[in-house]
Amino acid sequence: MADYQHKPDQGPGAERQFFIYMILAFLMVLLFQGIFFKSPKPAPQNPPGASKAATATPSTTTPAAPTPAAPASTAKAVPATAGKQAASESEIVVENDLYRVTFSNRGAQVKSWLLKKYQDEKRQPLDLVNQVASAKLGFPLSLWTYDEGLRKQLREALYLASSSEPHITVPPSPGAHVQIGFEYSDGRLVVRKSFTFDHSYVVKVETAVTQNGAAVQAYPAWPAALGDQVAPGHYATSRLDWHTPEGTERRVPFEKNWIRPSRWVANGDTLRGSFNWAGVSDQYFAAIFLPAEPRATAVITLHESIDVAKDPGDPNNKETTKVDTLGLAVGNPAGATTTRLFAGPKSVDVLDSVHSNADDGAAARGPDLEGTIDFGFFGIFAKWLFNWLNWTHDHWISNWGWAIVLLTVIINLALLPTRISQMKMSLKMQKAQPRLQDINKKYEKYGLRDQDKQQQKQKEIMAVYKEEGFNPAGGCLPMLLQLPLLWAFYAVLANTIELRHAPWLWVRDLSAPDPLHILPILTIVTMVALQQMTPQAGMDPAQRRMMNIMMPVMFAGFTWAVSAGLALYWTVGTVISLAMQYSINRSALGTEIRELQEKRARKQKK
Repeated sequence: MADYQHKPDQGPGAERQFFIYMILAFLMVLLFQGIFFKSPKPAPQNPPGASKAATATPSTTTPAAPTPAAPASTAKAVPATAGKQAASESEIVVENDLYRVTFSNRGAQVKSWLLKKYQDEKRQPLDLVNQVASAKLGFPLSLWTYDEGLRKQLREALYLASSSEPHITVPPSPGAHVQIGFEYSDGRLVVRKSFTFDHSYVVKVETAVTQNGAAVQAYPAWPAALGDQVAPGHYATSRLDWHTPEGTERRVPFEKNWIRPSRWVANGDTLRGSFNWAGVSDQYFAAIFLPAEPRATAVITLHESIDVAKDPGDPNNKETTKVDTLGLAVGNPAGATTTRLFAGPKSVDVLDSVHSNADDGAAARGPDLEGTIDFGFFGIFAKWLFNWLNWTHDHWISNWGWAIVLLTVIINLALLPTRISQMKMSLKMQKAQPRLQDINKKYEKYGLRDQDKQQQKQKEIMAVYKEEGFNPAGGCLPMLLQLPLLWAFYAVLANTIELRHAPWLWVRDLSAPDPLHILPILTIVTMVALQQMTPQAGMDPAQRRMMNIMMPVMFAGFTWAVSAGLALYWTVGTVISLAMQYSINRSALGTEIRELQEKRARKQKK
């Protein structure tokens, strides 16, 4: 299946760009009805070298200085201990029903973390370890220190493992767990690591490093990216997520803001505060640390640029390109670190079941990990839509594509009253149009500077609106009501792992664009027909012809690039709108509007 390619459609700022796209489409409708507007400027590209600048830290964090090395007098006072290190490199595999983790005793770090229930683009079990980035920047659960030389020593040392078994399986009984430990010492430096596995995606991690008898700040880390980031575009979905008492913070490598200052993730920056959880995240997977003592936690942000293959699917193409990789280290600055590590899918059910420790040290559970899913500004709508979609899939239709179709039908039926209201407004506008044209002709000789005449003109127009019962904003209400739903549905379909690799008819992956582009083509056809059938009161024929071309092409371009799941929602919604419009046009209301249009057309010919 080498030709299979997943194309995520949510990089940094994608949700904002999508919202801008939809607002532009809405404003274009208003523009061709005579309302002046200015389209917003697109977000500028990331400036070169942004990753090297300092990042703004949250209000709860303050920089922490690294612990200085122990003085020479201390080194002389502490006797050296016996050295402990392995003679050769070896591997230990720990396995349960969810994953298969391979440790190397070199650095006591993870070389592979296979998720059994998820596949990569070659339809093999997904390795959560990014092999390309990790080989250059460090493997998961290595130790990060402020001393680069010590950091290298900790990663390259050969540790003694507590078990001689090359393969360990967690027993199937409930509550069963296994623990493996690693230890290294060169006489002055002493390192201990311990990992405890059960039948969940959560692993308990305990580390301690001392040098000449003094505790060293050495934090367990996930240094670089996640394994589903293969193509250069995949790295754009990288984020650092953390949760403090103030809420969830999300950081992309670089973010350009229009209102607040731009910000980016700095390499080696230290954040101090009360962290319930913190980790590396992308569109569908995450590696999140949940410290045992949230108040006594430091977070080190890691940001590096590396070269990756421009086209990883073509082994003969040797071209490379630079991408940003994000990593993170979490630990207790006072010494030994105890934390849990969630490494797995960003499935809502799974994330809801994993809770951090309470930040006040109480026995109660802290926040869960659902905050790693960014449902956007309309998060309440998005969560509601997802729960509804999930319930539909579990109880009614076992295929996600058909579940989206059913949900789309229900949403459009619910919006039918607003569509009828829009038609009524269109009818009233048709009736009022001749009187409005007479008023405009009456005052056309007066310029805009004649404020008295302009005010009098507006009063007469408003009087006509009042007599006809016409609300100028009433026709825009249905589109305004759909925008939050569309934006929320975009967030759901772009971020829920349940749609990843989910098939529907000819579509092999509802989270990727339609491979045959059937949905975008269908969007053009249905929207052209819908534009022709929809009454557009007061619009110039030339403007209407332009509108009938531009709007379908614009939305076809939109459905061409986004996930097939979202394109399916939009296309089915357009087909339903077409059927509704056909029915309304043949109702008494539609007949009255059509007669007014024909009467006006006859007058214009005369």
